[in-house]
Amino acid sequence: MKKIVIASQNPVKIRAALNGFQQMFPHEIFQTISIAVESGVGVQPTTDQETFQGAINRVQNARLAVPEGDYWVGIEGGIQPLDDEITAFAWIVITDGVKSGKGRTGAFVLPKTVAHLIGQGMELGEADDFFFKRTNSKQENGAIGLLTGDIIDREKLYQPAVIMALIPFKNPELYKGKV
Repeated sequence: MKKIVIASQNPVKIRAALNGFQQMFPHEIFQTISIAVESGVGVQPTTDQETFQGAINRVQNARLAVPEGDYWVGIEGGIQPLDDEITAFAWIVITDGVKSGKGRTGAFVLPKTVAHLIGQGMELGEADDFFFKRTNSKQENGAIGLLTGDIIDREKLYQPAVIMALIPFKNPELYKGKV
């Protein structure tokens, strides 16, 4: 049994990570360990680079906190201005302590009203909850689920990026190098 240490206690991120691993390695058995660790970036990362750095930092902090894992996963959601709009997306970073993989979700444009709330200092999840009159939507369907009527929810958004981050582990001969 392989241990996946997920640098989050958000059930959406845990399910997305586990499902991605199970799809890429269907003959393996996985156990998840979730741990809350610091991202080392803002509560709401506001650039692609800051979001990516948050995922890296989560992986490194999870590895320090739970060194007995086989894989460590960091998932960091972020936003970034695009012209006069704001896009939302996430970065996923995975390591086994020797090699690492990275994947990014697709991005989508937030409604102006939600973007305005973020501009006033709210984190995306808070802005969604306020605008859509929800509670803790970021541990459920998230902004993408609210906006698509759950055709794509947060888990479905993250899972392909987890799979993309696992490419170096599926094809180790093509990806050599240190973390």
